Amino acid sequence: MMRFATYTAKDEVFYGAVHDEGMIALSPDFPHWPTLRDVIAGDGLAALKDAAQGKPVTHSDFIYEIPVPNPEKILCVGVNFPDRNAEYKDGSAAPKHMSLFPRFARSFTGAGRSLIRPPENHTLDYEGEVAIVISKGGRRIKAEDAYDHIAALTLCNEGTIRDWVRHAKFNVTQGKNWDNSGAIGPWLVPFTDAAQLDDARIETRVNGEVRQEDTLNRMMFPIREEIAYISTFTTLVPGDIIITGTPTGAGARFDPPKYLVPGDVVEVEVEGIGILRNTVEDEFDTDEFGEEKA
Repeated sequence: MMRFATYTAKDEVFYGAVHDEGMIALSPDFPHWPTLRDVIAGDGLAALKDAAQGKPVTHSDFIYEIPVPNPEKILCVGVNFPDRNAEYKDGSAAPKHMSLFPRFARSFTGAGRSLIRPPENHTLDYEGEVAIVISKGGRRIKAEDAYDHIAALTLCNEGTIRDWVRHAKFNVTQGKNWDNSGAIGPWLVPFTDAAQLDDARIETRVNGEVRQEDTLNRMMFPIREEIAYISTFTTLVPGDIIITGTPTGAGARFDPPKYLVPGDVVEVEVEGIGILRNTVEDEFDTDEFGEEKA
């Protein structure tokens, strides 16, 4: 399985191919494609694959960044599994249309790094999801053609500050965009077969305990429909990211809630894509009241 990642080594950002022993830097060979977003826009993933063949590992000490560092759009689909709607316990019927909200790239960090719990609120929650990266752009894309517009797959922990989601009546933006509250990665897997999505099973674990588990074929709004619906009102462009929806089992749904705390390890796994693993730490060494911790 060929994988491509964006990473930092010796204070310099590269992209390259992932090897079991480290990274094979490819960005120096493609100066006309400064980032993986540019590679995708240039339909260049196959060229990267060819260039990586036979090349030695260039970096064994590195830090993952989010794979597409500068997407024009990151759009998230909410309440997209049948049991998720029931979790709200409000008696509402399954929605007719999908719920969408934007996230900013700054709200995500890379694999192996810490999700940040802010001092203002400690209801940091996890949401394991599959993310798709758009290849060729388009407007009013037909559902039957939607998979032709996917370049690659990756994983997302769509971390959320739950209390802040409830601040507004009609949106969740402020609870979904705290700096480094979520993660995307660790890499991109080129999308070559519908089965990579249609047969995928996603699992989220916290400290080894399975919290979320489901199959993508149970989505109320399948990924083909997501692409078709979103492209109805906005033009999708190469490198755009759609975060496709999380199963039931987020921390807020337990009684009492199981929010993330410093030291927790969160893993999101899909066979054929990989494992996105992150730890949790506080933004500052203070408690929720702003007092220094002992």
